[in-house]
Amino acid sequence: MRTNLKAGTLLAPLPAVMVTSGTLEQANVMTVAWTGIVNTRPPMTYISVRPTRCSYDIIKESGEFVINLTTSKMVFSTDFCGVKSGRDIPKIKKCGLHLTAATAVRAPIIEESPLALECRVVDIKPLGSHDMFLAEILSVSVDSRYIDSKGKINLNQAGLMAYSHGEYFALGRKLGSFGYSVKKR
Repeated sequence: MRTNLKAGTLLAPLPAVMVTSGTLEQANVMTVAWTGIVNTRPPMTYISVRPTRCSYDIIKESGEFVINLTTSKMVFSTDFCGVKSGRDIPKIKKCGLHLTAATAVRAPIIEESPLALECRVVDIKPLGSHDMFLAEILSVSVDSRYIDSKGKINLNQAGLMAYSHGEYFALGRKLGSFGYSVKKR
C-alpha cells in the first residue's frame, strides 16, 4: 500500500555541500543540498540558491563558485553554514575552516573538503523560490589522501555525508559497483 502526498521536495538523500564564493581574501560559504551533475561533456553542475542568501549576489556578480564535498567530521560546520548568514557572522572563521586557492576560479576551496568542483556560471534560471546557477566544472581538486597508487579516487574512505529531510547521515557501506549487475562472472 502507498500514500500519495501533495507535490513537494522529497527527493533524498542529497549531498550536503559547502559552496564557497568570493575570493580567498573575502570569501563566503553557504550550505546547499540542491545540487547535482547535469552533463558529462562539458562537465556541468548546478546549485539552486534563494536570492535572499548572502552568497547569491556574490556568485551572480563573480560568475564563479566552488562546490566542496562534506564529511562526517564537517557536520557541525555544514549545518552552521546552512543556518547562519555571512551578512551577520564570519562563518569560515567561526567554524575554524581553512581555505586554499583554487586553480581555475577566484573562489577558494575548503581544505577540509575531500573533493572540490571549481565552477563557472553559464546561466541563471529563475525558478520561483530559488534561482538555479547552471555551471561548467572547470577543475576538480582532490585531497591526495584519497587517490591510490593507480590514480583511482577513493572517496569512500573520506567519510562523506548526505542530507535527508532535515537530517544528516554518514555514507559508508558499498553495495555494488557501476555495471556489476551485467558483468560476466
